[in-house]
Amino acid sequence: MSRRISLREFQENLAKRLAEAKTGERRGLLGFQAGDMNCLIDLAESGEILPPPPLSPVPLTQPWYLGLANVRGTLYGVIDFALFNHSPPTVPAGAARLLLVGARHGVHCALLVTRIAGLRSQEDFEADPTPDARPWVTRRLRDVQGRPWLQLDAGRLLAQAEFLDAGRE
Repeated sequence: MSRRISLREFQENLAKRLAEAKTGERRGLLGFQAGDMNCLIDLAESGEILPPPPLSPVPLTQPWYLGLANVRGTLYGVIDFALFNHSPPTVPAGAARLLLVGARHGVHCALLVTRIAGLRSQEDFEADPTPDARPWVTRRLRDVQGRPWLQLDAGRLLAQAEFLDAGRE
């Protein structure tokens, strides 16, 4: 049976949690791995994370376009993000997840990623001055262990002709 608390205890606990939230560390980035790449996306640009559901293949598409996923009645185009970036394909099992992106931009897209690395803070990284040719990579970073990370801009990714052109020639 659940423990009953008084209104006073509830208010004190709520005030404490609100104060901690104001002074606590902000973790505004979601980390994920796609193949051998460590990636970050702004939490506001990311959506739901879920295990890969059954996919409906779409004929005559690029190998990285895996098909359509039905997520609560809405169809999402699923892209193997590792394969899109010229890495080996992701197996949609185990720690692999679908990261829904694009809702802010009116696009129903899901990235199949190798695993989710959790919430991160900008303070966890330092800038890496090495340039990156991909226009959706806003900057390169290194964590305290020296591992490279790519910060992505979902809007730029979703607007790239290379990304939008999933049809085979």
